[in-house]
Order: sequence, then C-alpha cells, then structure tokens
Amino acid sequence: MVSEAVYCLDSIWLSSADYSFFTKKTAQEFTAVLIYVDDMVIRGSNATTISGLKQHLSSQFHMKDLGCLSYFLGLEVSHTAEGIFLCQKKYAQDLLKETKMTHCRALKVLLTPNLKLLYNTGQLLDNPNRFRRIVGKLIYLSITKPDISFAVQSLSQFMSSPTDAHLKEAFHVLRYLKATTDHGILLA
Repeated sequence: MVSEAVYCLDSIWLSSADYSFFTKKTAQEFTAVLIYVDDMVIRGSNATTISGLKQHLSSQFHMKDLGCLSYFLGLEVSHTAEGIFLCQKKYAQDLLKETKMTHCRALKVLLTPNLKLLYNTGQLLDNPNRFRRIVGKLIYLSITKPDISFAVQSLSQFMSSPTDAHLKEAFHVLRYLKATTDHGILLA
C-alpha cells in the first residue's frame, strides 16, 4: 500500500502559489487537482488517468463523485459549445440580498462620473465593518467580473477609515451589480 502511494505521488508537483493545487505532467498528458477543505476538482487531458486517480483516492478516503463540475466555492461553471463559462450569479444575488439591495434600481454605469474618492471625503463611519464586508465580498466577486476590478480596488484603499461617501460609492457598485449579475468569463 505504501509503495502505491509513493508511486501515485511520483512526479506530482505542488504549486508554489497555492498549496492546495497539484499537477502532474507527462509528455502525453496533464492532470490537475484542486482541493479546498472537503471539496476537490480534478481536471485532465486523459479520462483513463482521471478515472484511475478517482479510484485510488476513493480507496484511501470516503468520497462521493458529483460528476461534471457545476459549482465550486461560489463559482458557477457551465459547459457550453463555446467553452467553459464561469460566473458568480448566486453569490452576487446573495450579496444584494444581504445588503437589502435586491429591489434597488439597477445602474448601467459602474462608477459615479467625475467622482474622486479621497480619504477626507465625507464623515467617518461609526461602524466600518459593513463597508469592509461589502468590499471584501466585491473583491471575491471580481474573480469572474473583471469589469468591477478598478472600482473595487479604488474602494479597497479606504478599508482602514471609510466614510459615508465611500459607502455610498460601494452601494453604487452594488446597483451596477444588480444589472450585471449574470455576467462572467468565457474560457474558450
């Protein structure tokens, strides 16, 4: 049993950027495994290798194969003829619900035109946690919505001492989000 585990680990690389990401590459094929707590995504170029890996892991751990990837860590995955579409529609809708913005008027413009956010713009918030939570969730949402990246990066500069003006702009981003919840990234 030990020699089999050593054999399985032979030539598997651990990512230096993410210690939960493993890859194995040979001249003929490539296999990748991403693990997060008790969820795992396996992807590769050879179905037989993937099947063998699943069988080996099932013999060592209690596992359930959920089939083709459709949802992982808030990312919705759709397989289409054009490629793989990633979005976070449910995550965005949950954020709108949490902030009581589900019935707000949607906006097509991401940032307030000609607005310059500064540290001393507006009054300091009594409780900055609400602003920080919204911006933190928007940062995660920018994984599949690069269109909000600049606005979120701009807002994140004020995490240490946000004001009511910064919070107002965060709500502006949420109103834009309401109009674009189903946008995402197509990996062709």
